[in-house]
Amino acid sequence: MFEIIPMTVEHIDGVLAVEEATFSIPWTRKDFEREMTENNLAIYYVAVADGKIVGYAGMWHVITEGHITNVAVLEDYRKQGIGDALMAQLEQVAMEKEMIGITLEVRISNAPAQHLYHKHGYRAEGLRKNYYPDTHEDAVIMWKYTPFYEGQED
Repeated sequence: MFEIIPMTVEHIDGVLAVEEATFSIPWTRKDFEREMTENNLAIYYVAVADGKIVGYAGMWHVITEGHITNVAVLEDYRKQGIGDALMAQLEQVAMEKEMIGITLEVRISNAPAQHLYHKHGYRAEGLRKNYYPDTHEDAVIMWKYTPFYEGQED
């Protein structure tokens, strides 16, 4: 069993452990401290299971849009609905704040993440060439529009 709760500064150690286990270019402690204490656009949640942080997700609320910064779940806790729950939490916040849509970038080779995003209704709408500095891999730009977007298709 797990729960999704708002991230605070006290969660940074656990989030760093998830970050470092998940990403080839992990964010630093200072990055997360800035997100929690200085970035008024930042919205972050953590997933807690077995008494520890096993995943987290973050989004920036930029004017009328959400931009997902990171979604990560420890490998041993994947395929248990944690990623789904984190995505659903960010989407709930987007609805509450009447955002017109949510965007994100994902490595073109990251099929599991793309599957999660497709499952939540995100669509590939562009490509960022050589986006990732470690491998020069392209990023797929994905969008999900909310009912607040007048041009949304059914």
